[in-house]
Amino acid sequence: MAIRKYKKKQKVRMPAIIAGFLLIGLAFSFSLRSLSSPLQPLQQFFNEPDKGMSRREFIEKLAPHAKELQTGYGILPSIILGQAGLESNFGESTLSSKYNNLFGIKAYGNQKKVKLETKEFVNEQWITIKGEFKVYDSWQDSMDDHTMLFVNGVDWNPKLYEGVLTAKNYKEAAQALQEAGYATDPTYADKIISVIEQYDLAKYDE
Repeated sequence: MAIRKYKKKQKVRMPAIIAGFLLIGLAFSFSLRSLSSPLQPLQQFFNEPDKGMSRREFIEKLAPHAKELQTGYGILPSIILGQAGLESNFGESTLSSKYNNLFGIKAYGNQKKVKLETKEFVNEQWITIKGEFKVYDSWQDSMDDHTMLFVNGVDWNPKLYEGVLTAKNYKEAAQALQEAGYATDPTYADKIISVIEQYDLAKYDE
């Protein structure tokens, strides 16, 4: 009787023991998979541009920092937002979506850079060339560098963009940008003004 009782208990316990080992094995396997595929760093997640963002959402995303830059350096938010929209196609260009460069700022020397095709207006006609552009860690870094370009100018002319900072309104600032040679496009100022007025960006200057 004792032997039969022992065998009966063994039959009941064996499936439970096997199931337990299986569960432990599965859990261990899942843990290894998790370790081999770490989660994306939080900072990197926030630095990535949103996918499928509308033009209005793009503007609203940049507007708060544009206001901060106005407070710190006097540059009009409408100019920041208008240029960003025009130069980056509202965050959809490869340069802005992949390399966080919102303003088409060129790279020099040992700066982190990427080489991409761009159009330049030369000798009364548009040509396609390969240009070296700065690479940023985030859109905010791009906005900061853009403002500091106006504040510090360039090596050969520290006051090159002074007119952008001292402009009383976005039309004056846009014209100052063109006169300073920010872009080769002869209608650059008109295009920025058009973007500003189409999306009512002047309201952020108040």
